[in-house]
Amino acid sequence: MIALKEWAIICKALEDGRQMLLLRKGGIMEYRKGFEVKHNEFLLYPTFEHQSMESIKAEYKEKLKEILEEQNKYTRKETDKDYNNFKIDNTNIIKLFAKVEDVVEISDKVTLFELRDYHIWSDEYVMMRMNYNPSKPMSILLLRIYKIKKPLIIDINDKWSGCKSWIDIEKDVDNENSHRVEILQNEKALIGPVLNDDIFYESVNKIRKVIGK
Repeated sequence: MIALKEWAIICKALEDGRQMLLLRKGGIMEYRKGFEVKHNEFLLYPTFEHQSMESIKAEYKEKLKEILEEQNKYTRKETDKDYNNFKIDNTNIIKLFAKVEDVVEISDKVTLFELRDYHIWSDEYVMMRMNYNPSKPMSILLLRIYKIKKPLIIDINDKWSGCKSWIDIEKDVDNENSHRVEILQNEKALIGPVLNDDIFYESVNKIRKVIGK
């Protein structure tokens, strides 16, 4: 089962219906080629690396604190007073499934700034990501998000760490989540989508107007 790594707080915004797009440039391990959309359907794997209060808008700062405090498996480092850095035990929970509605590549910072109402990243973080590996465009993924009826509780594999986008988790999902093989084949394994058709496609059309598509 293929999953795309994304900040836990962004997964929360996707789950809430607050945003329906991802901005991806690719990590260190993808520097040469940039980010590639290798799959049209995938799980979302929440990560707890690199996200910080300064990287998200004020409206989701409290939600980031709630994510950390509600999950007793997350342990703050003693030196951290701003919830900017934290570590996780050896399990993770996957609750969301995504289908790609569209992918657009942009290199225009003005257009990127005009998308600011459609996500929870701060302007400073988005510009920083745009300036990283400047020869590569920013990939905008428009996603239809679904909740999984029975969340997947999985053991974390060390090889998933680091700045990579795609991971294959199938062999690491336990038997209690044996429905995993049905997720891509059986809609009964999903709840959702989180946004109804009217709201979703209205938002899609607005975003497409911004990016000129």
